[in-house]
Amino acid sequence: MTEVFSYTACRQLSQMIFAIIFFHSSEYMLAVGIHGKSNVTLKSLLISKNYLLAMMLCFLEYFVEIVLCPGLKEYWWVSQTGLAMVVVGETVRKLAIVTAGRSFTHLIKIYHEDHHKLITYGVYRFIRHPGYSGFLVWAVGTQIMLCNPISTIGFAVVVWQFFAERIPYEEYFLRQFFGREYEEYANQVPSGVPFVK
Repeated sequence: MTEVFSYTACRQLSQMIFAIIFFHSSEYMLAVGIHGKSNVTLKSLLISKNYLLAMMLCFLEYFVEIVLCPGLKEYWWVSQTGLAMVVVGETVRKLAIVTAGRSFTHLIKIYHEDHHKLITYGVYRFIRHPGYSGFLVWAVGTQIMLCNPISTIGFAVVVWQFFAERIPYEEYFLRQFFGREYEEYANQVPSGVPFVK
């Protein structure tokens, strides 16, 4: 049983717990800071039933694998690559939120509001949807950090599929709001999610 709580397991699990707490608390605090507390709900924590299920399954995979094949968790370079992805994904997403300011919302806007501007500078100069791109890298990175092969594939597929459906829906409204300006922007800048135009 002491093997289960080795240095590697303590490091990986503490990094994972910190990554989750930091991601969700900073997401909420930025939303409050930008939109005001009265305009923000707990949905800004971005915790859904499906998300909780995914996290429970990834921890289950971690504990089963560390008991049955602890050597799988000892690939230091794999875990550190995952940690780097978590940091990069978090950074890109938070840059997206700060750069867009009031134009960044957790729910897709279907009506144009006066403060809603097309942001094409900063991180948006390189990626059309840096918030989504950052979350994809962050989510997959958490599983690589834990050396969870099954959850790495599962998270990559599920998160990618979510954004592959969400991006065209969101862009339909962006084209309605900004017309030709958005068309030109979309033709020049990639979405930031692989294989999604």
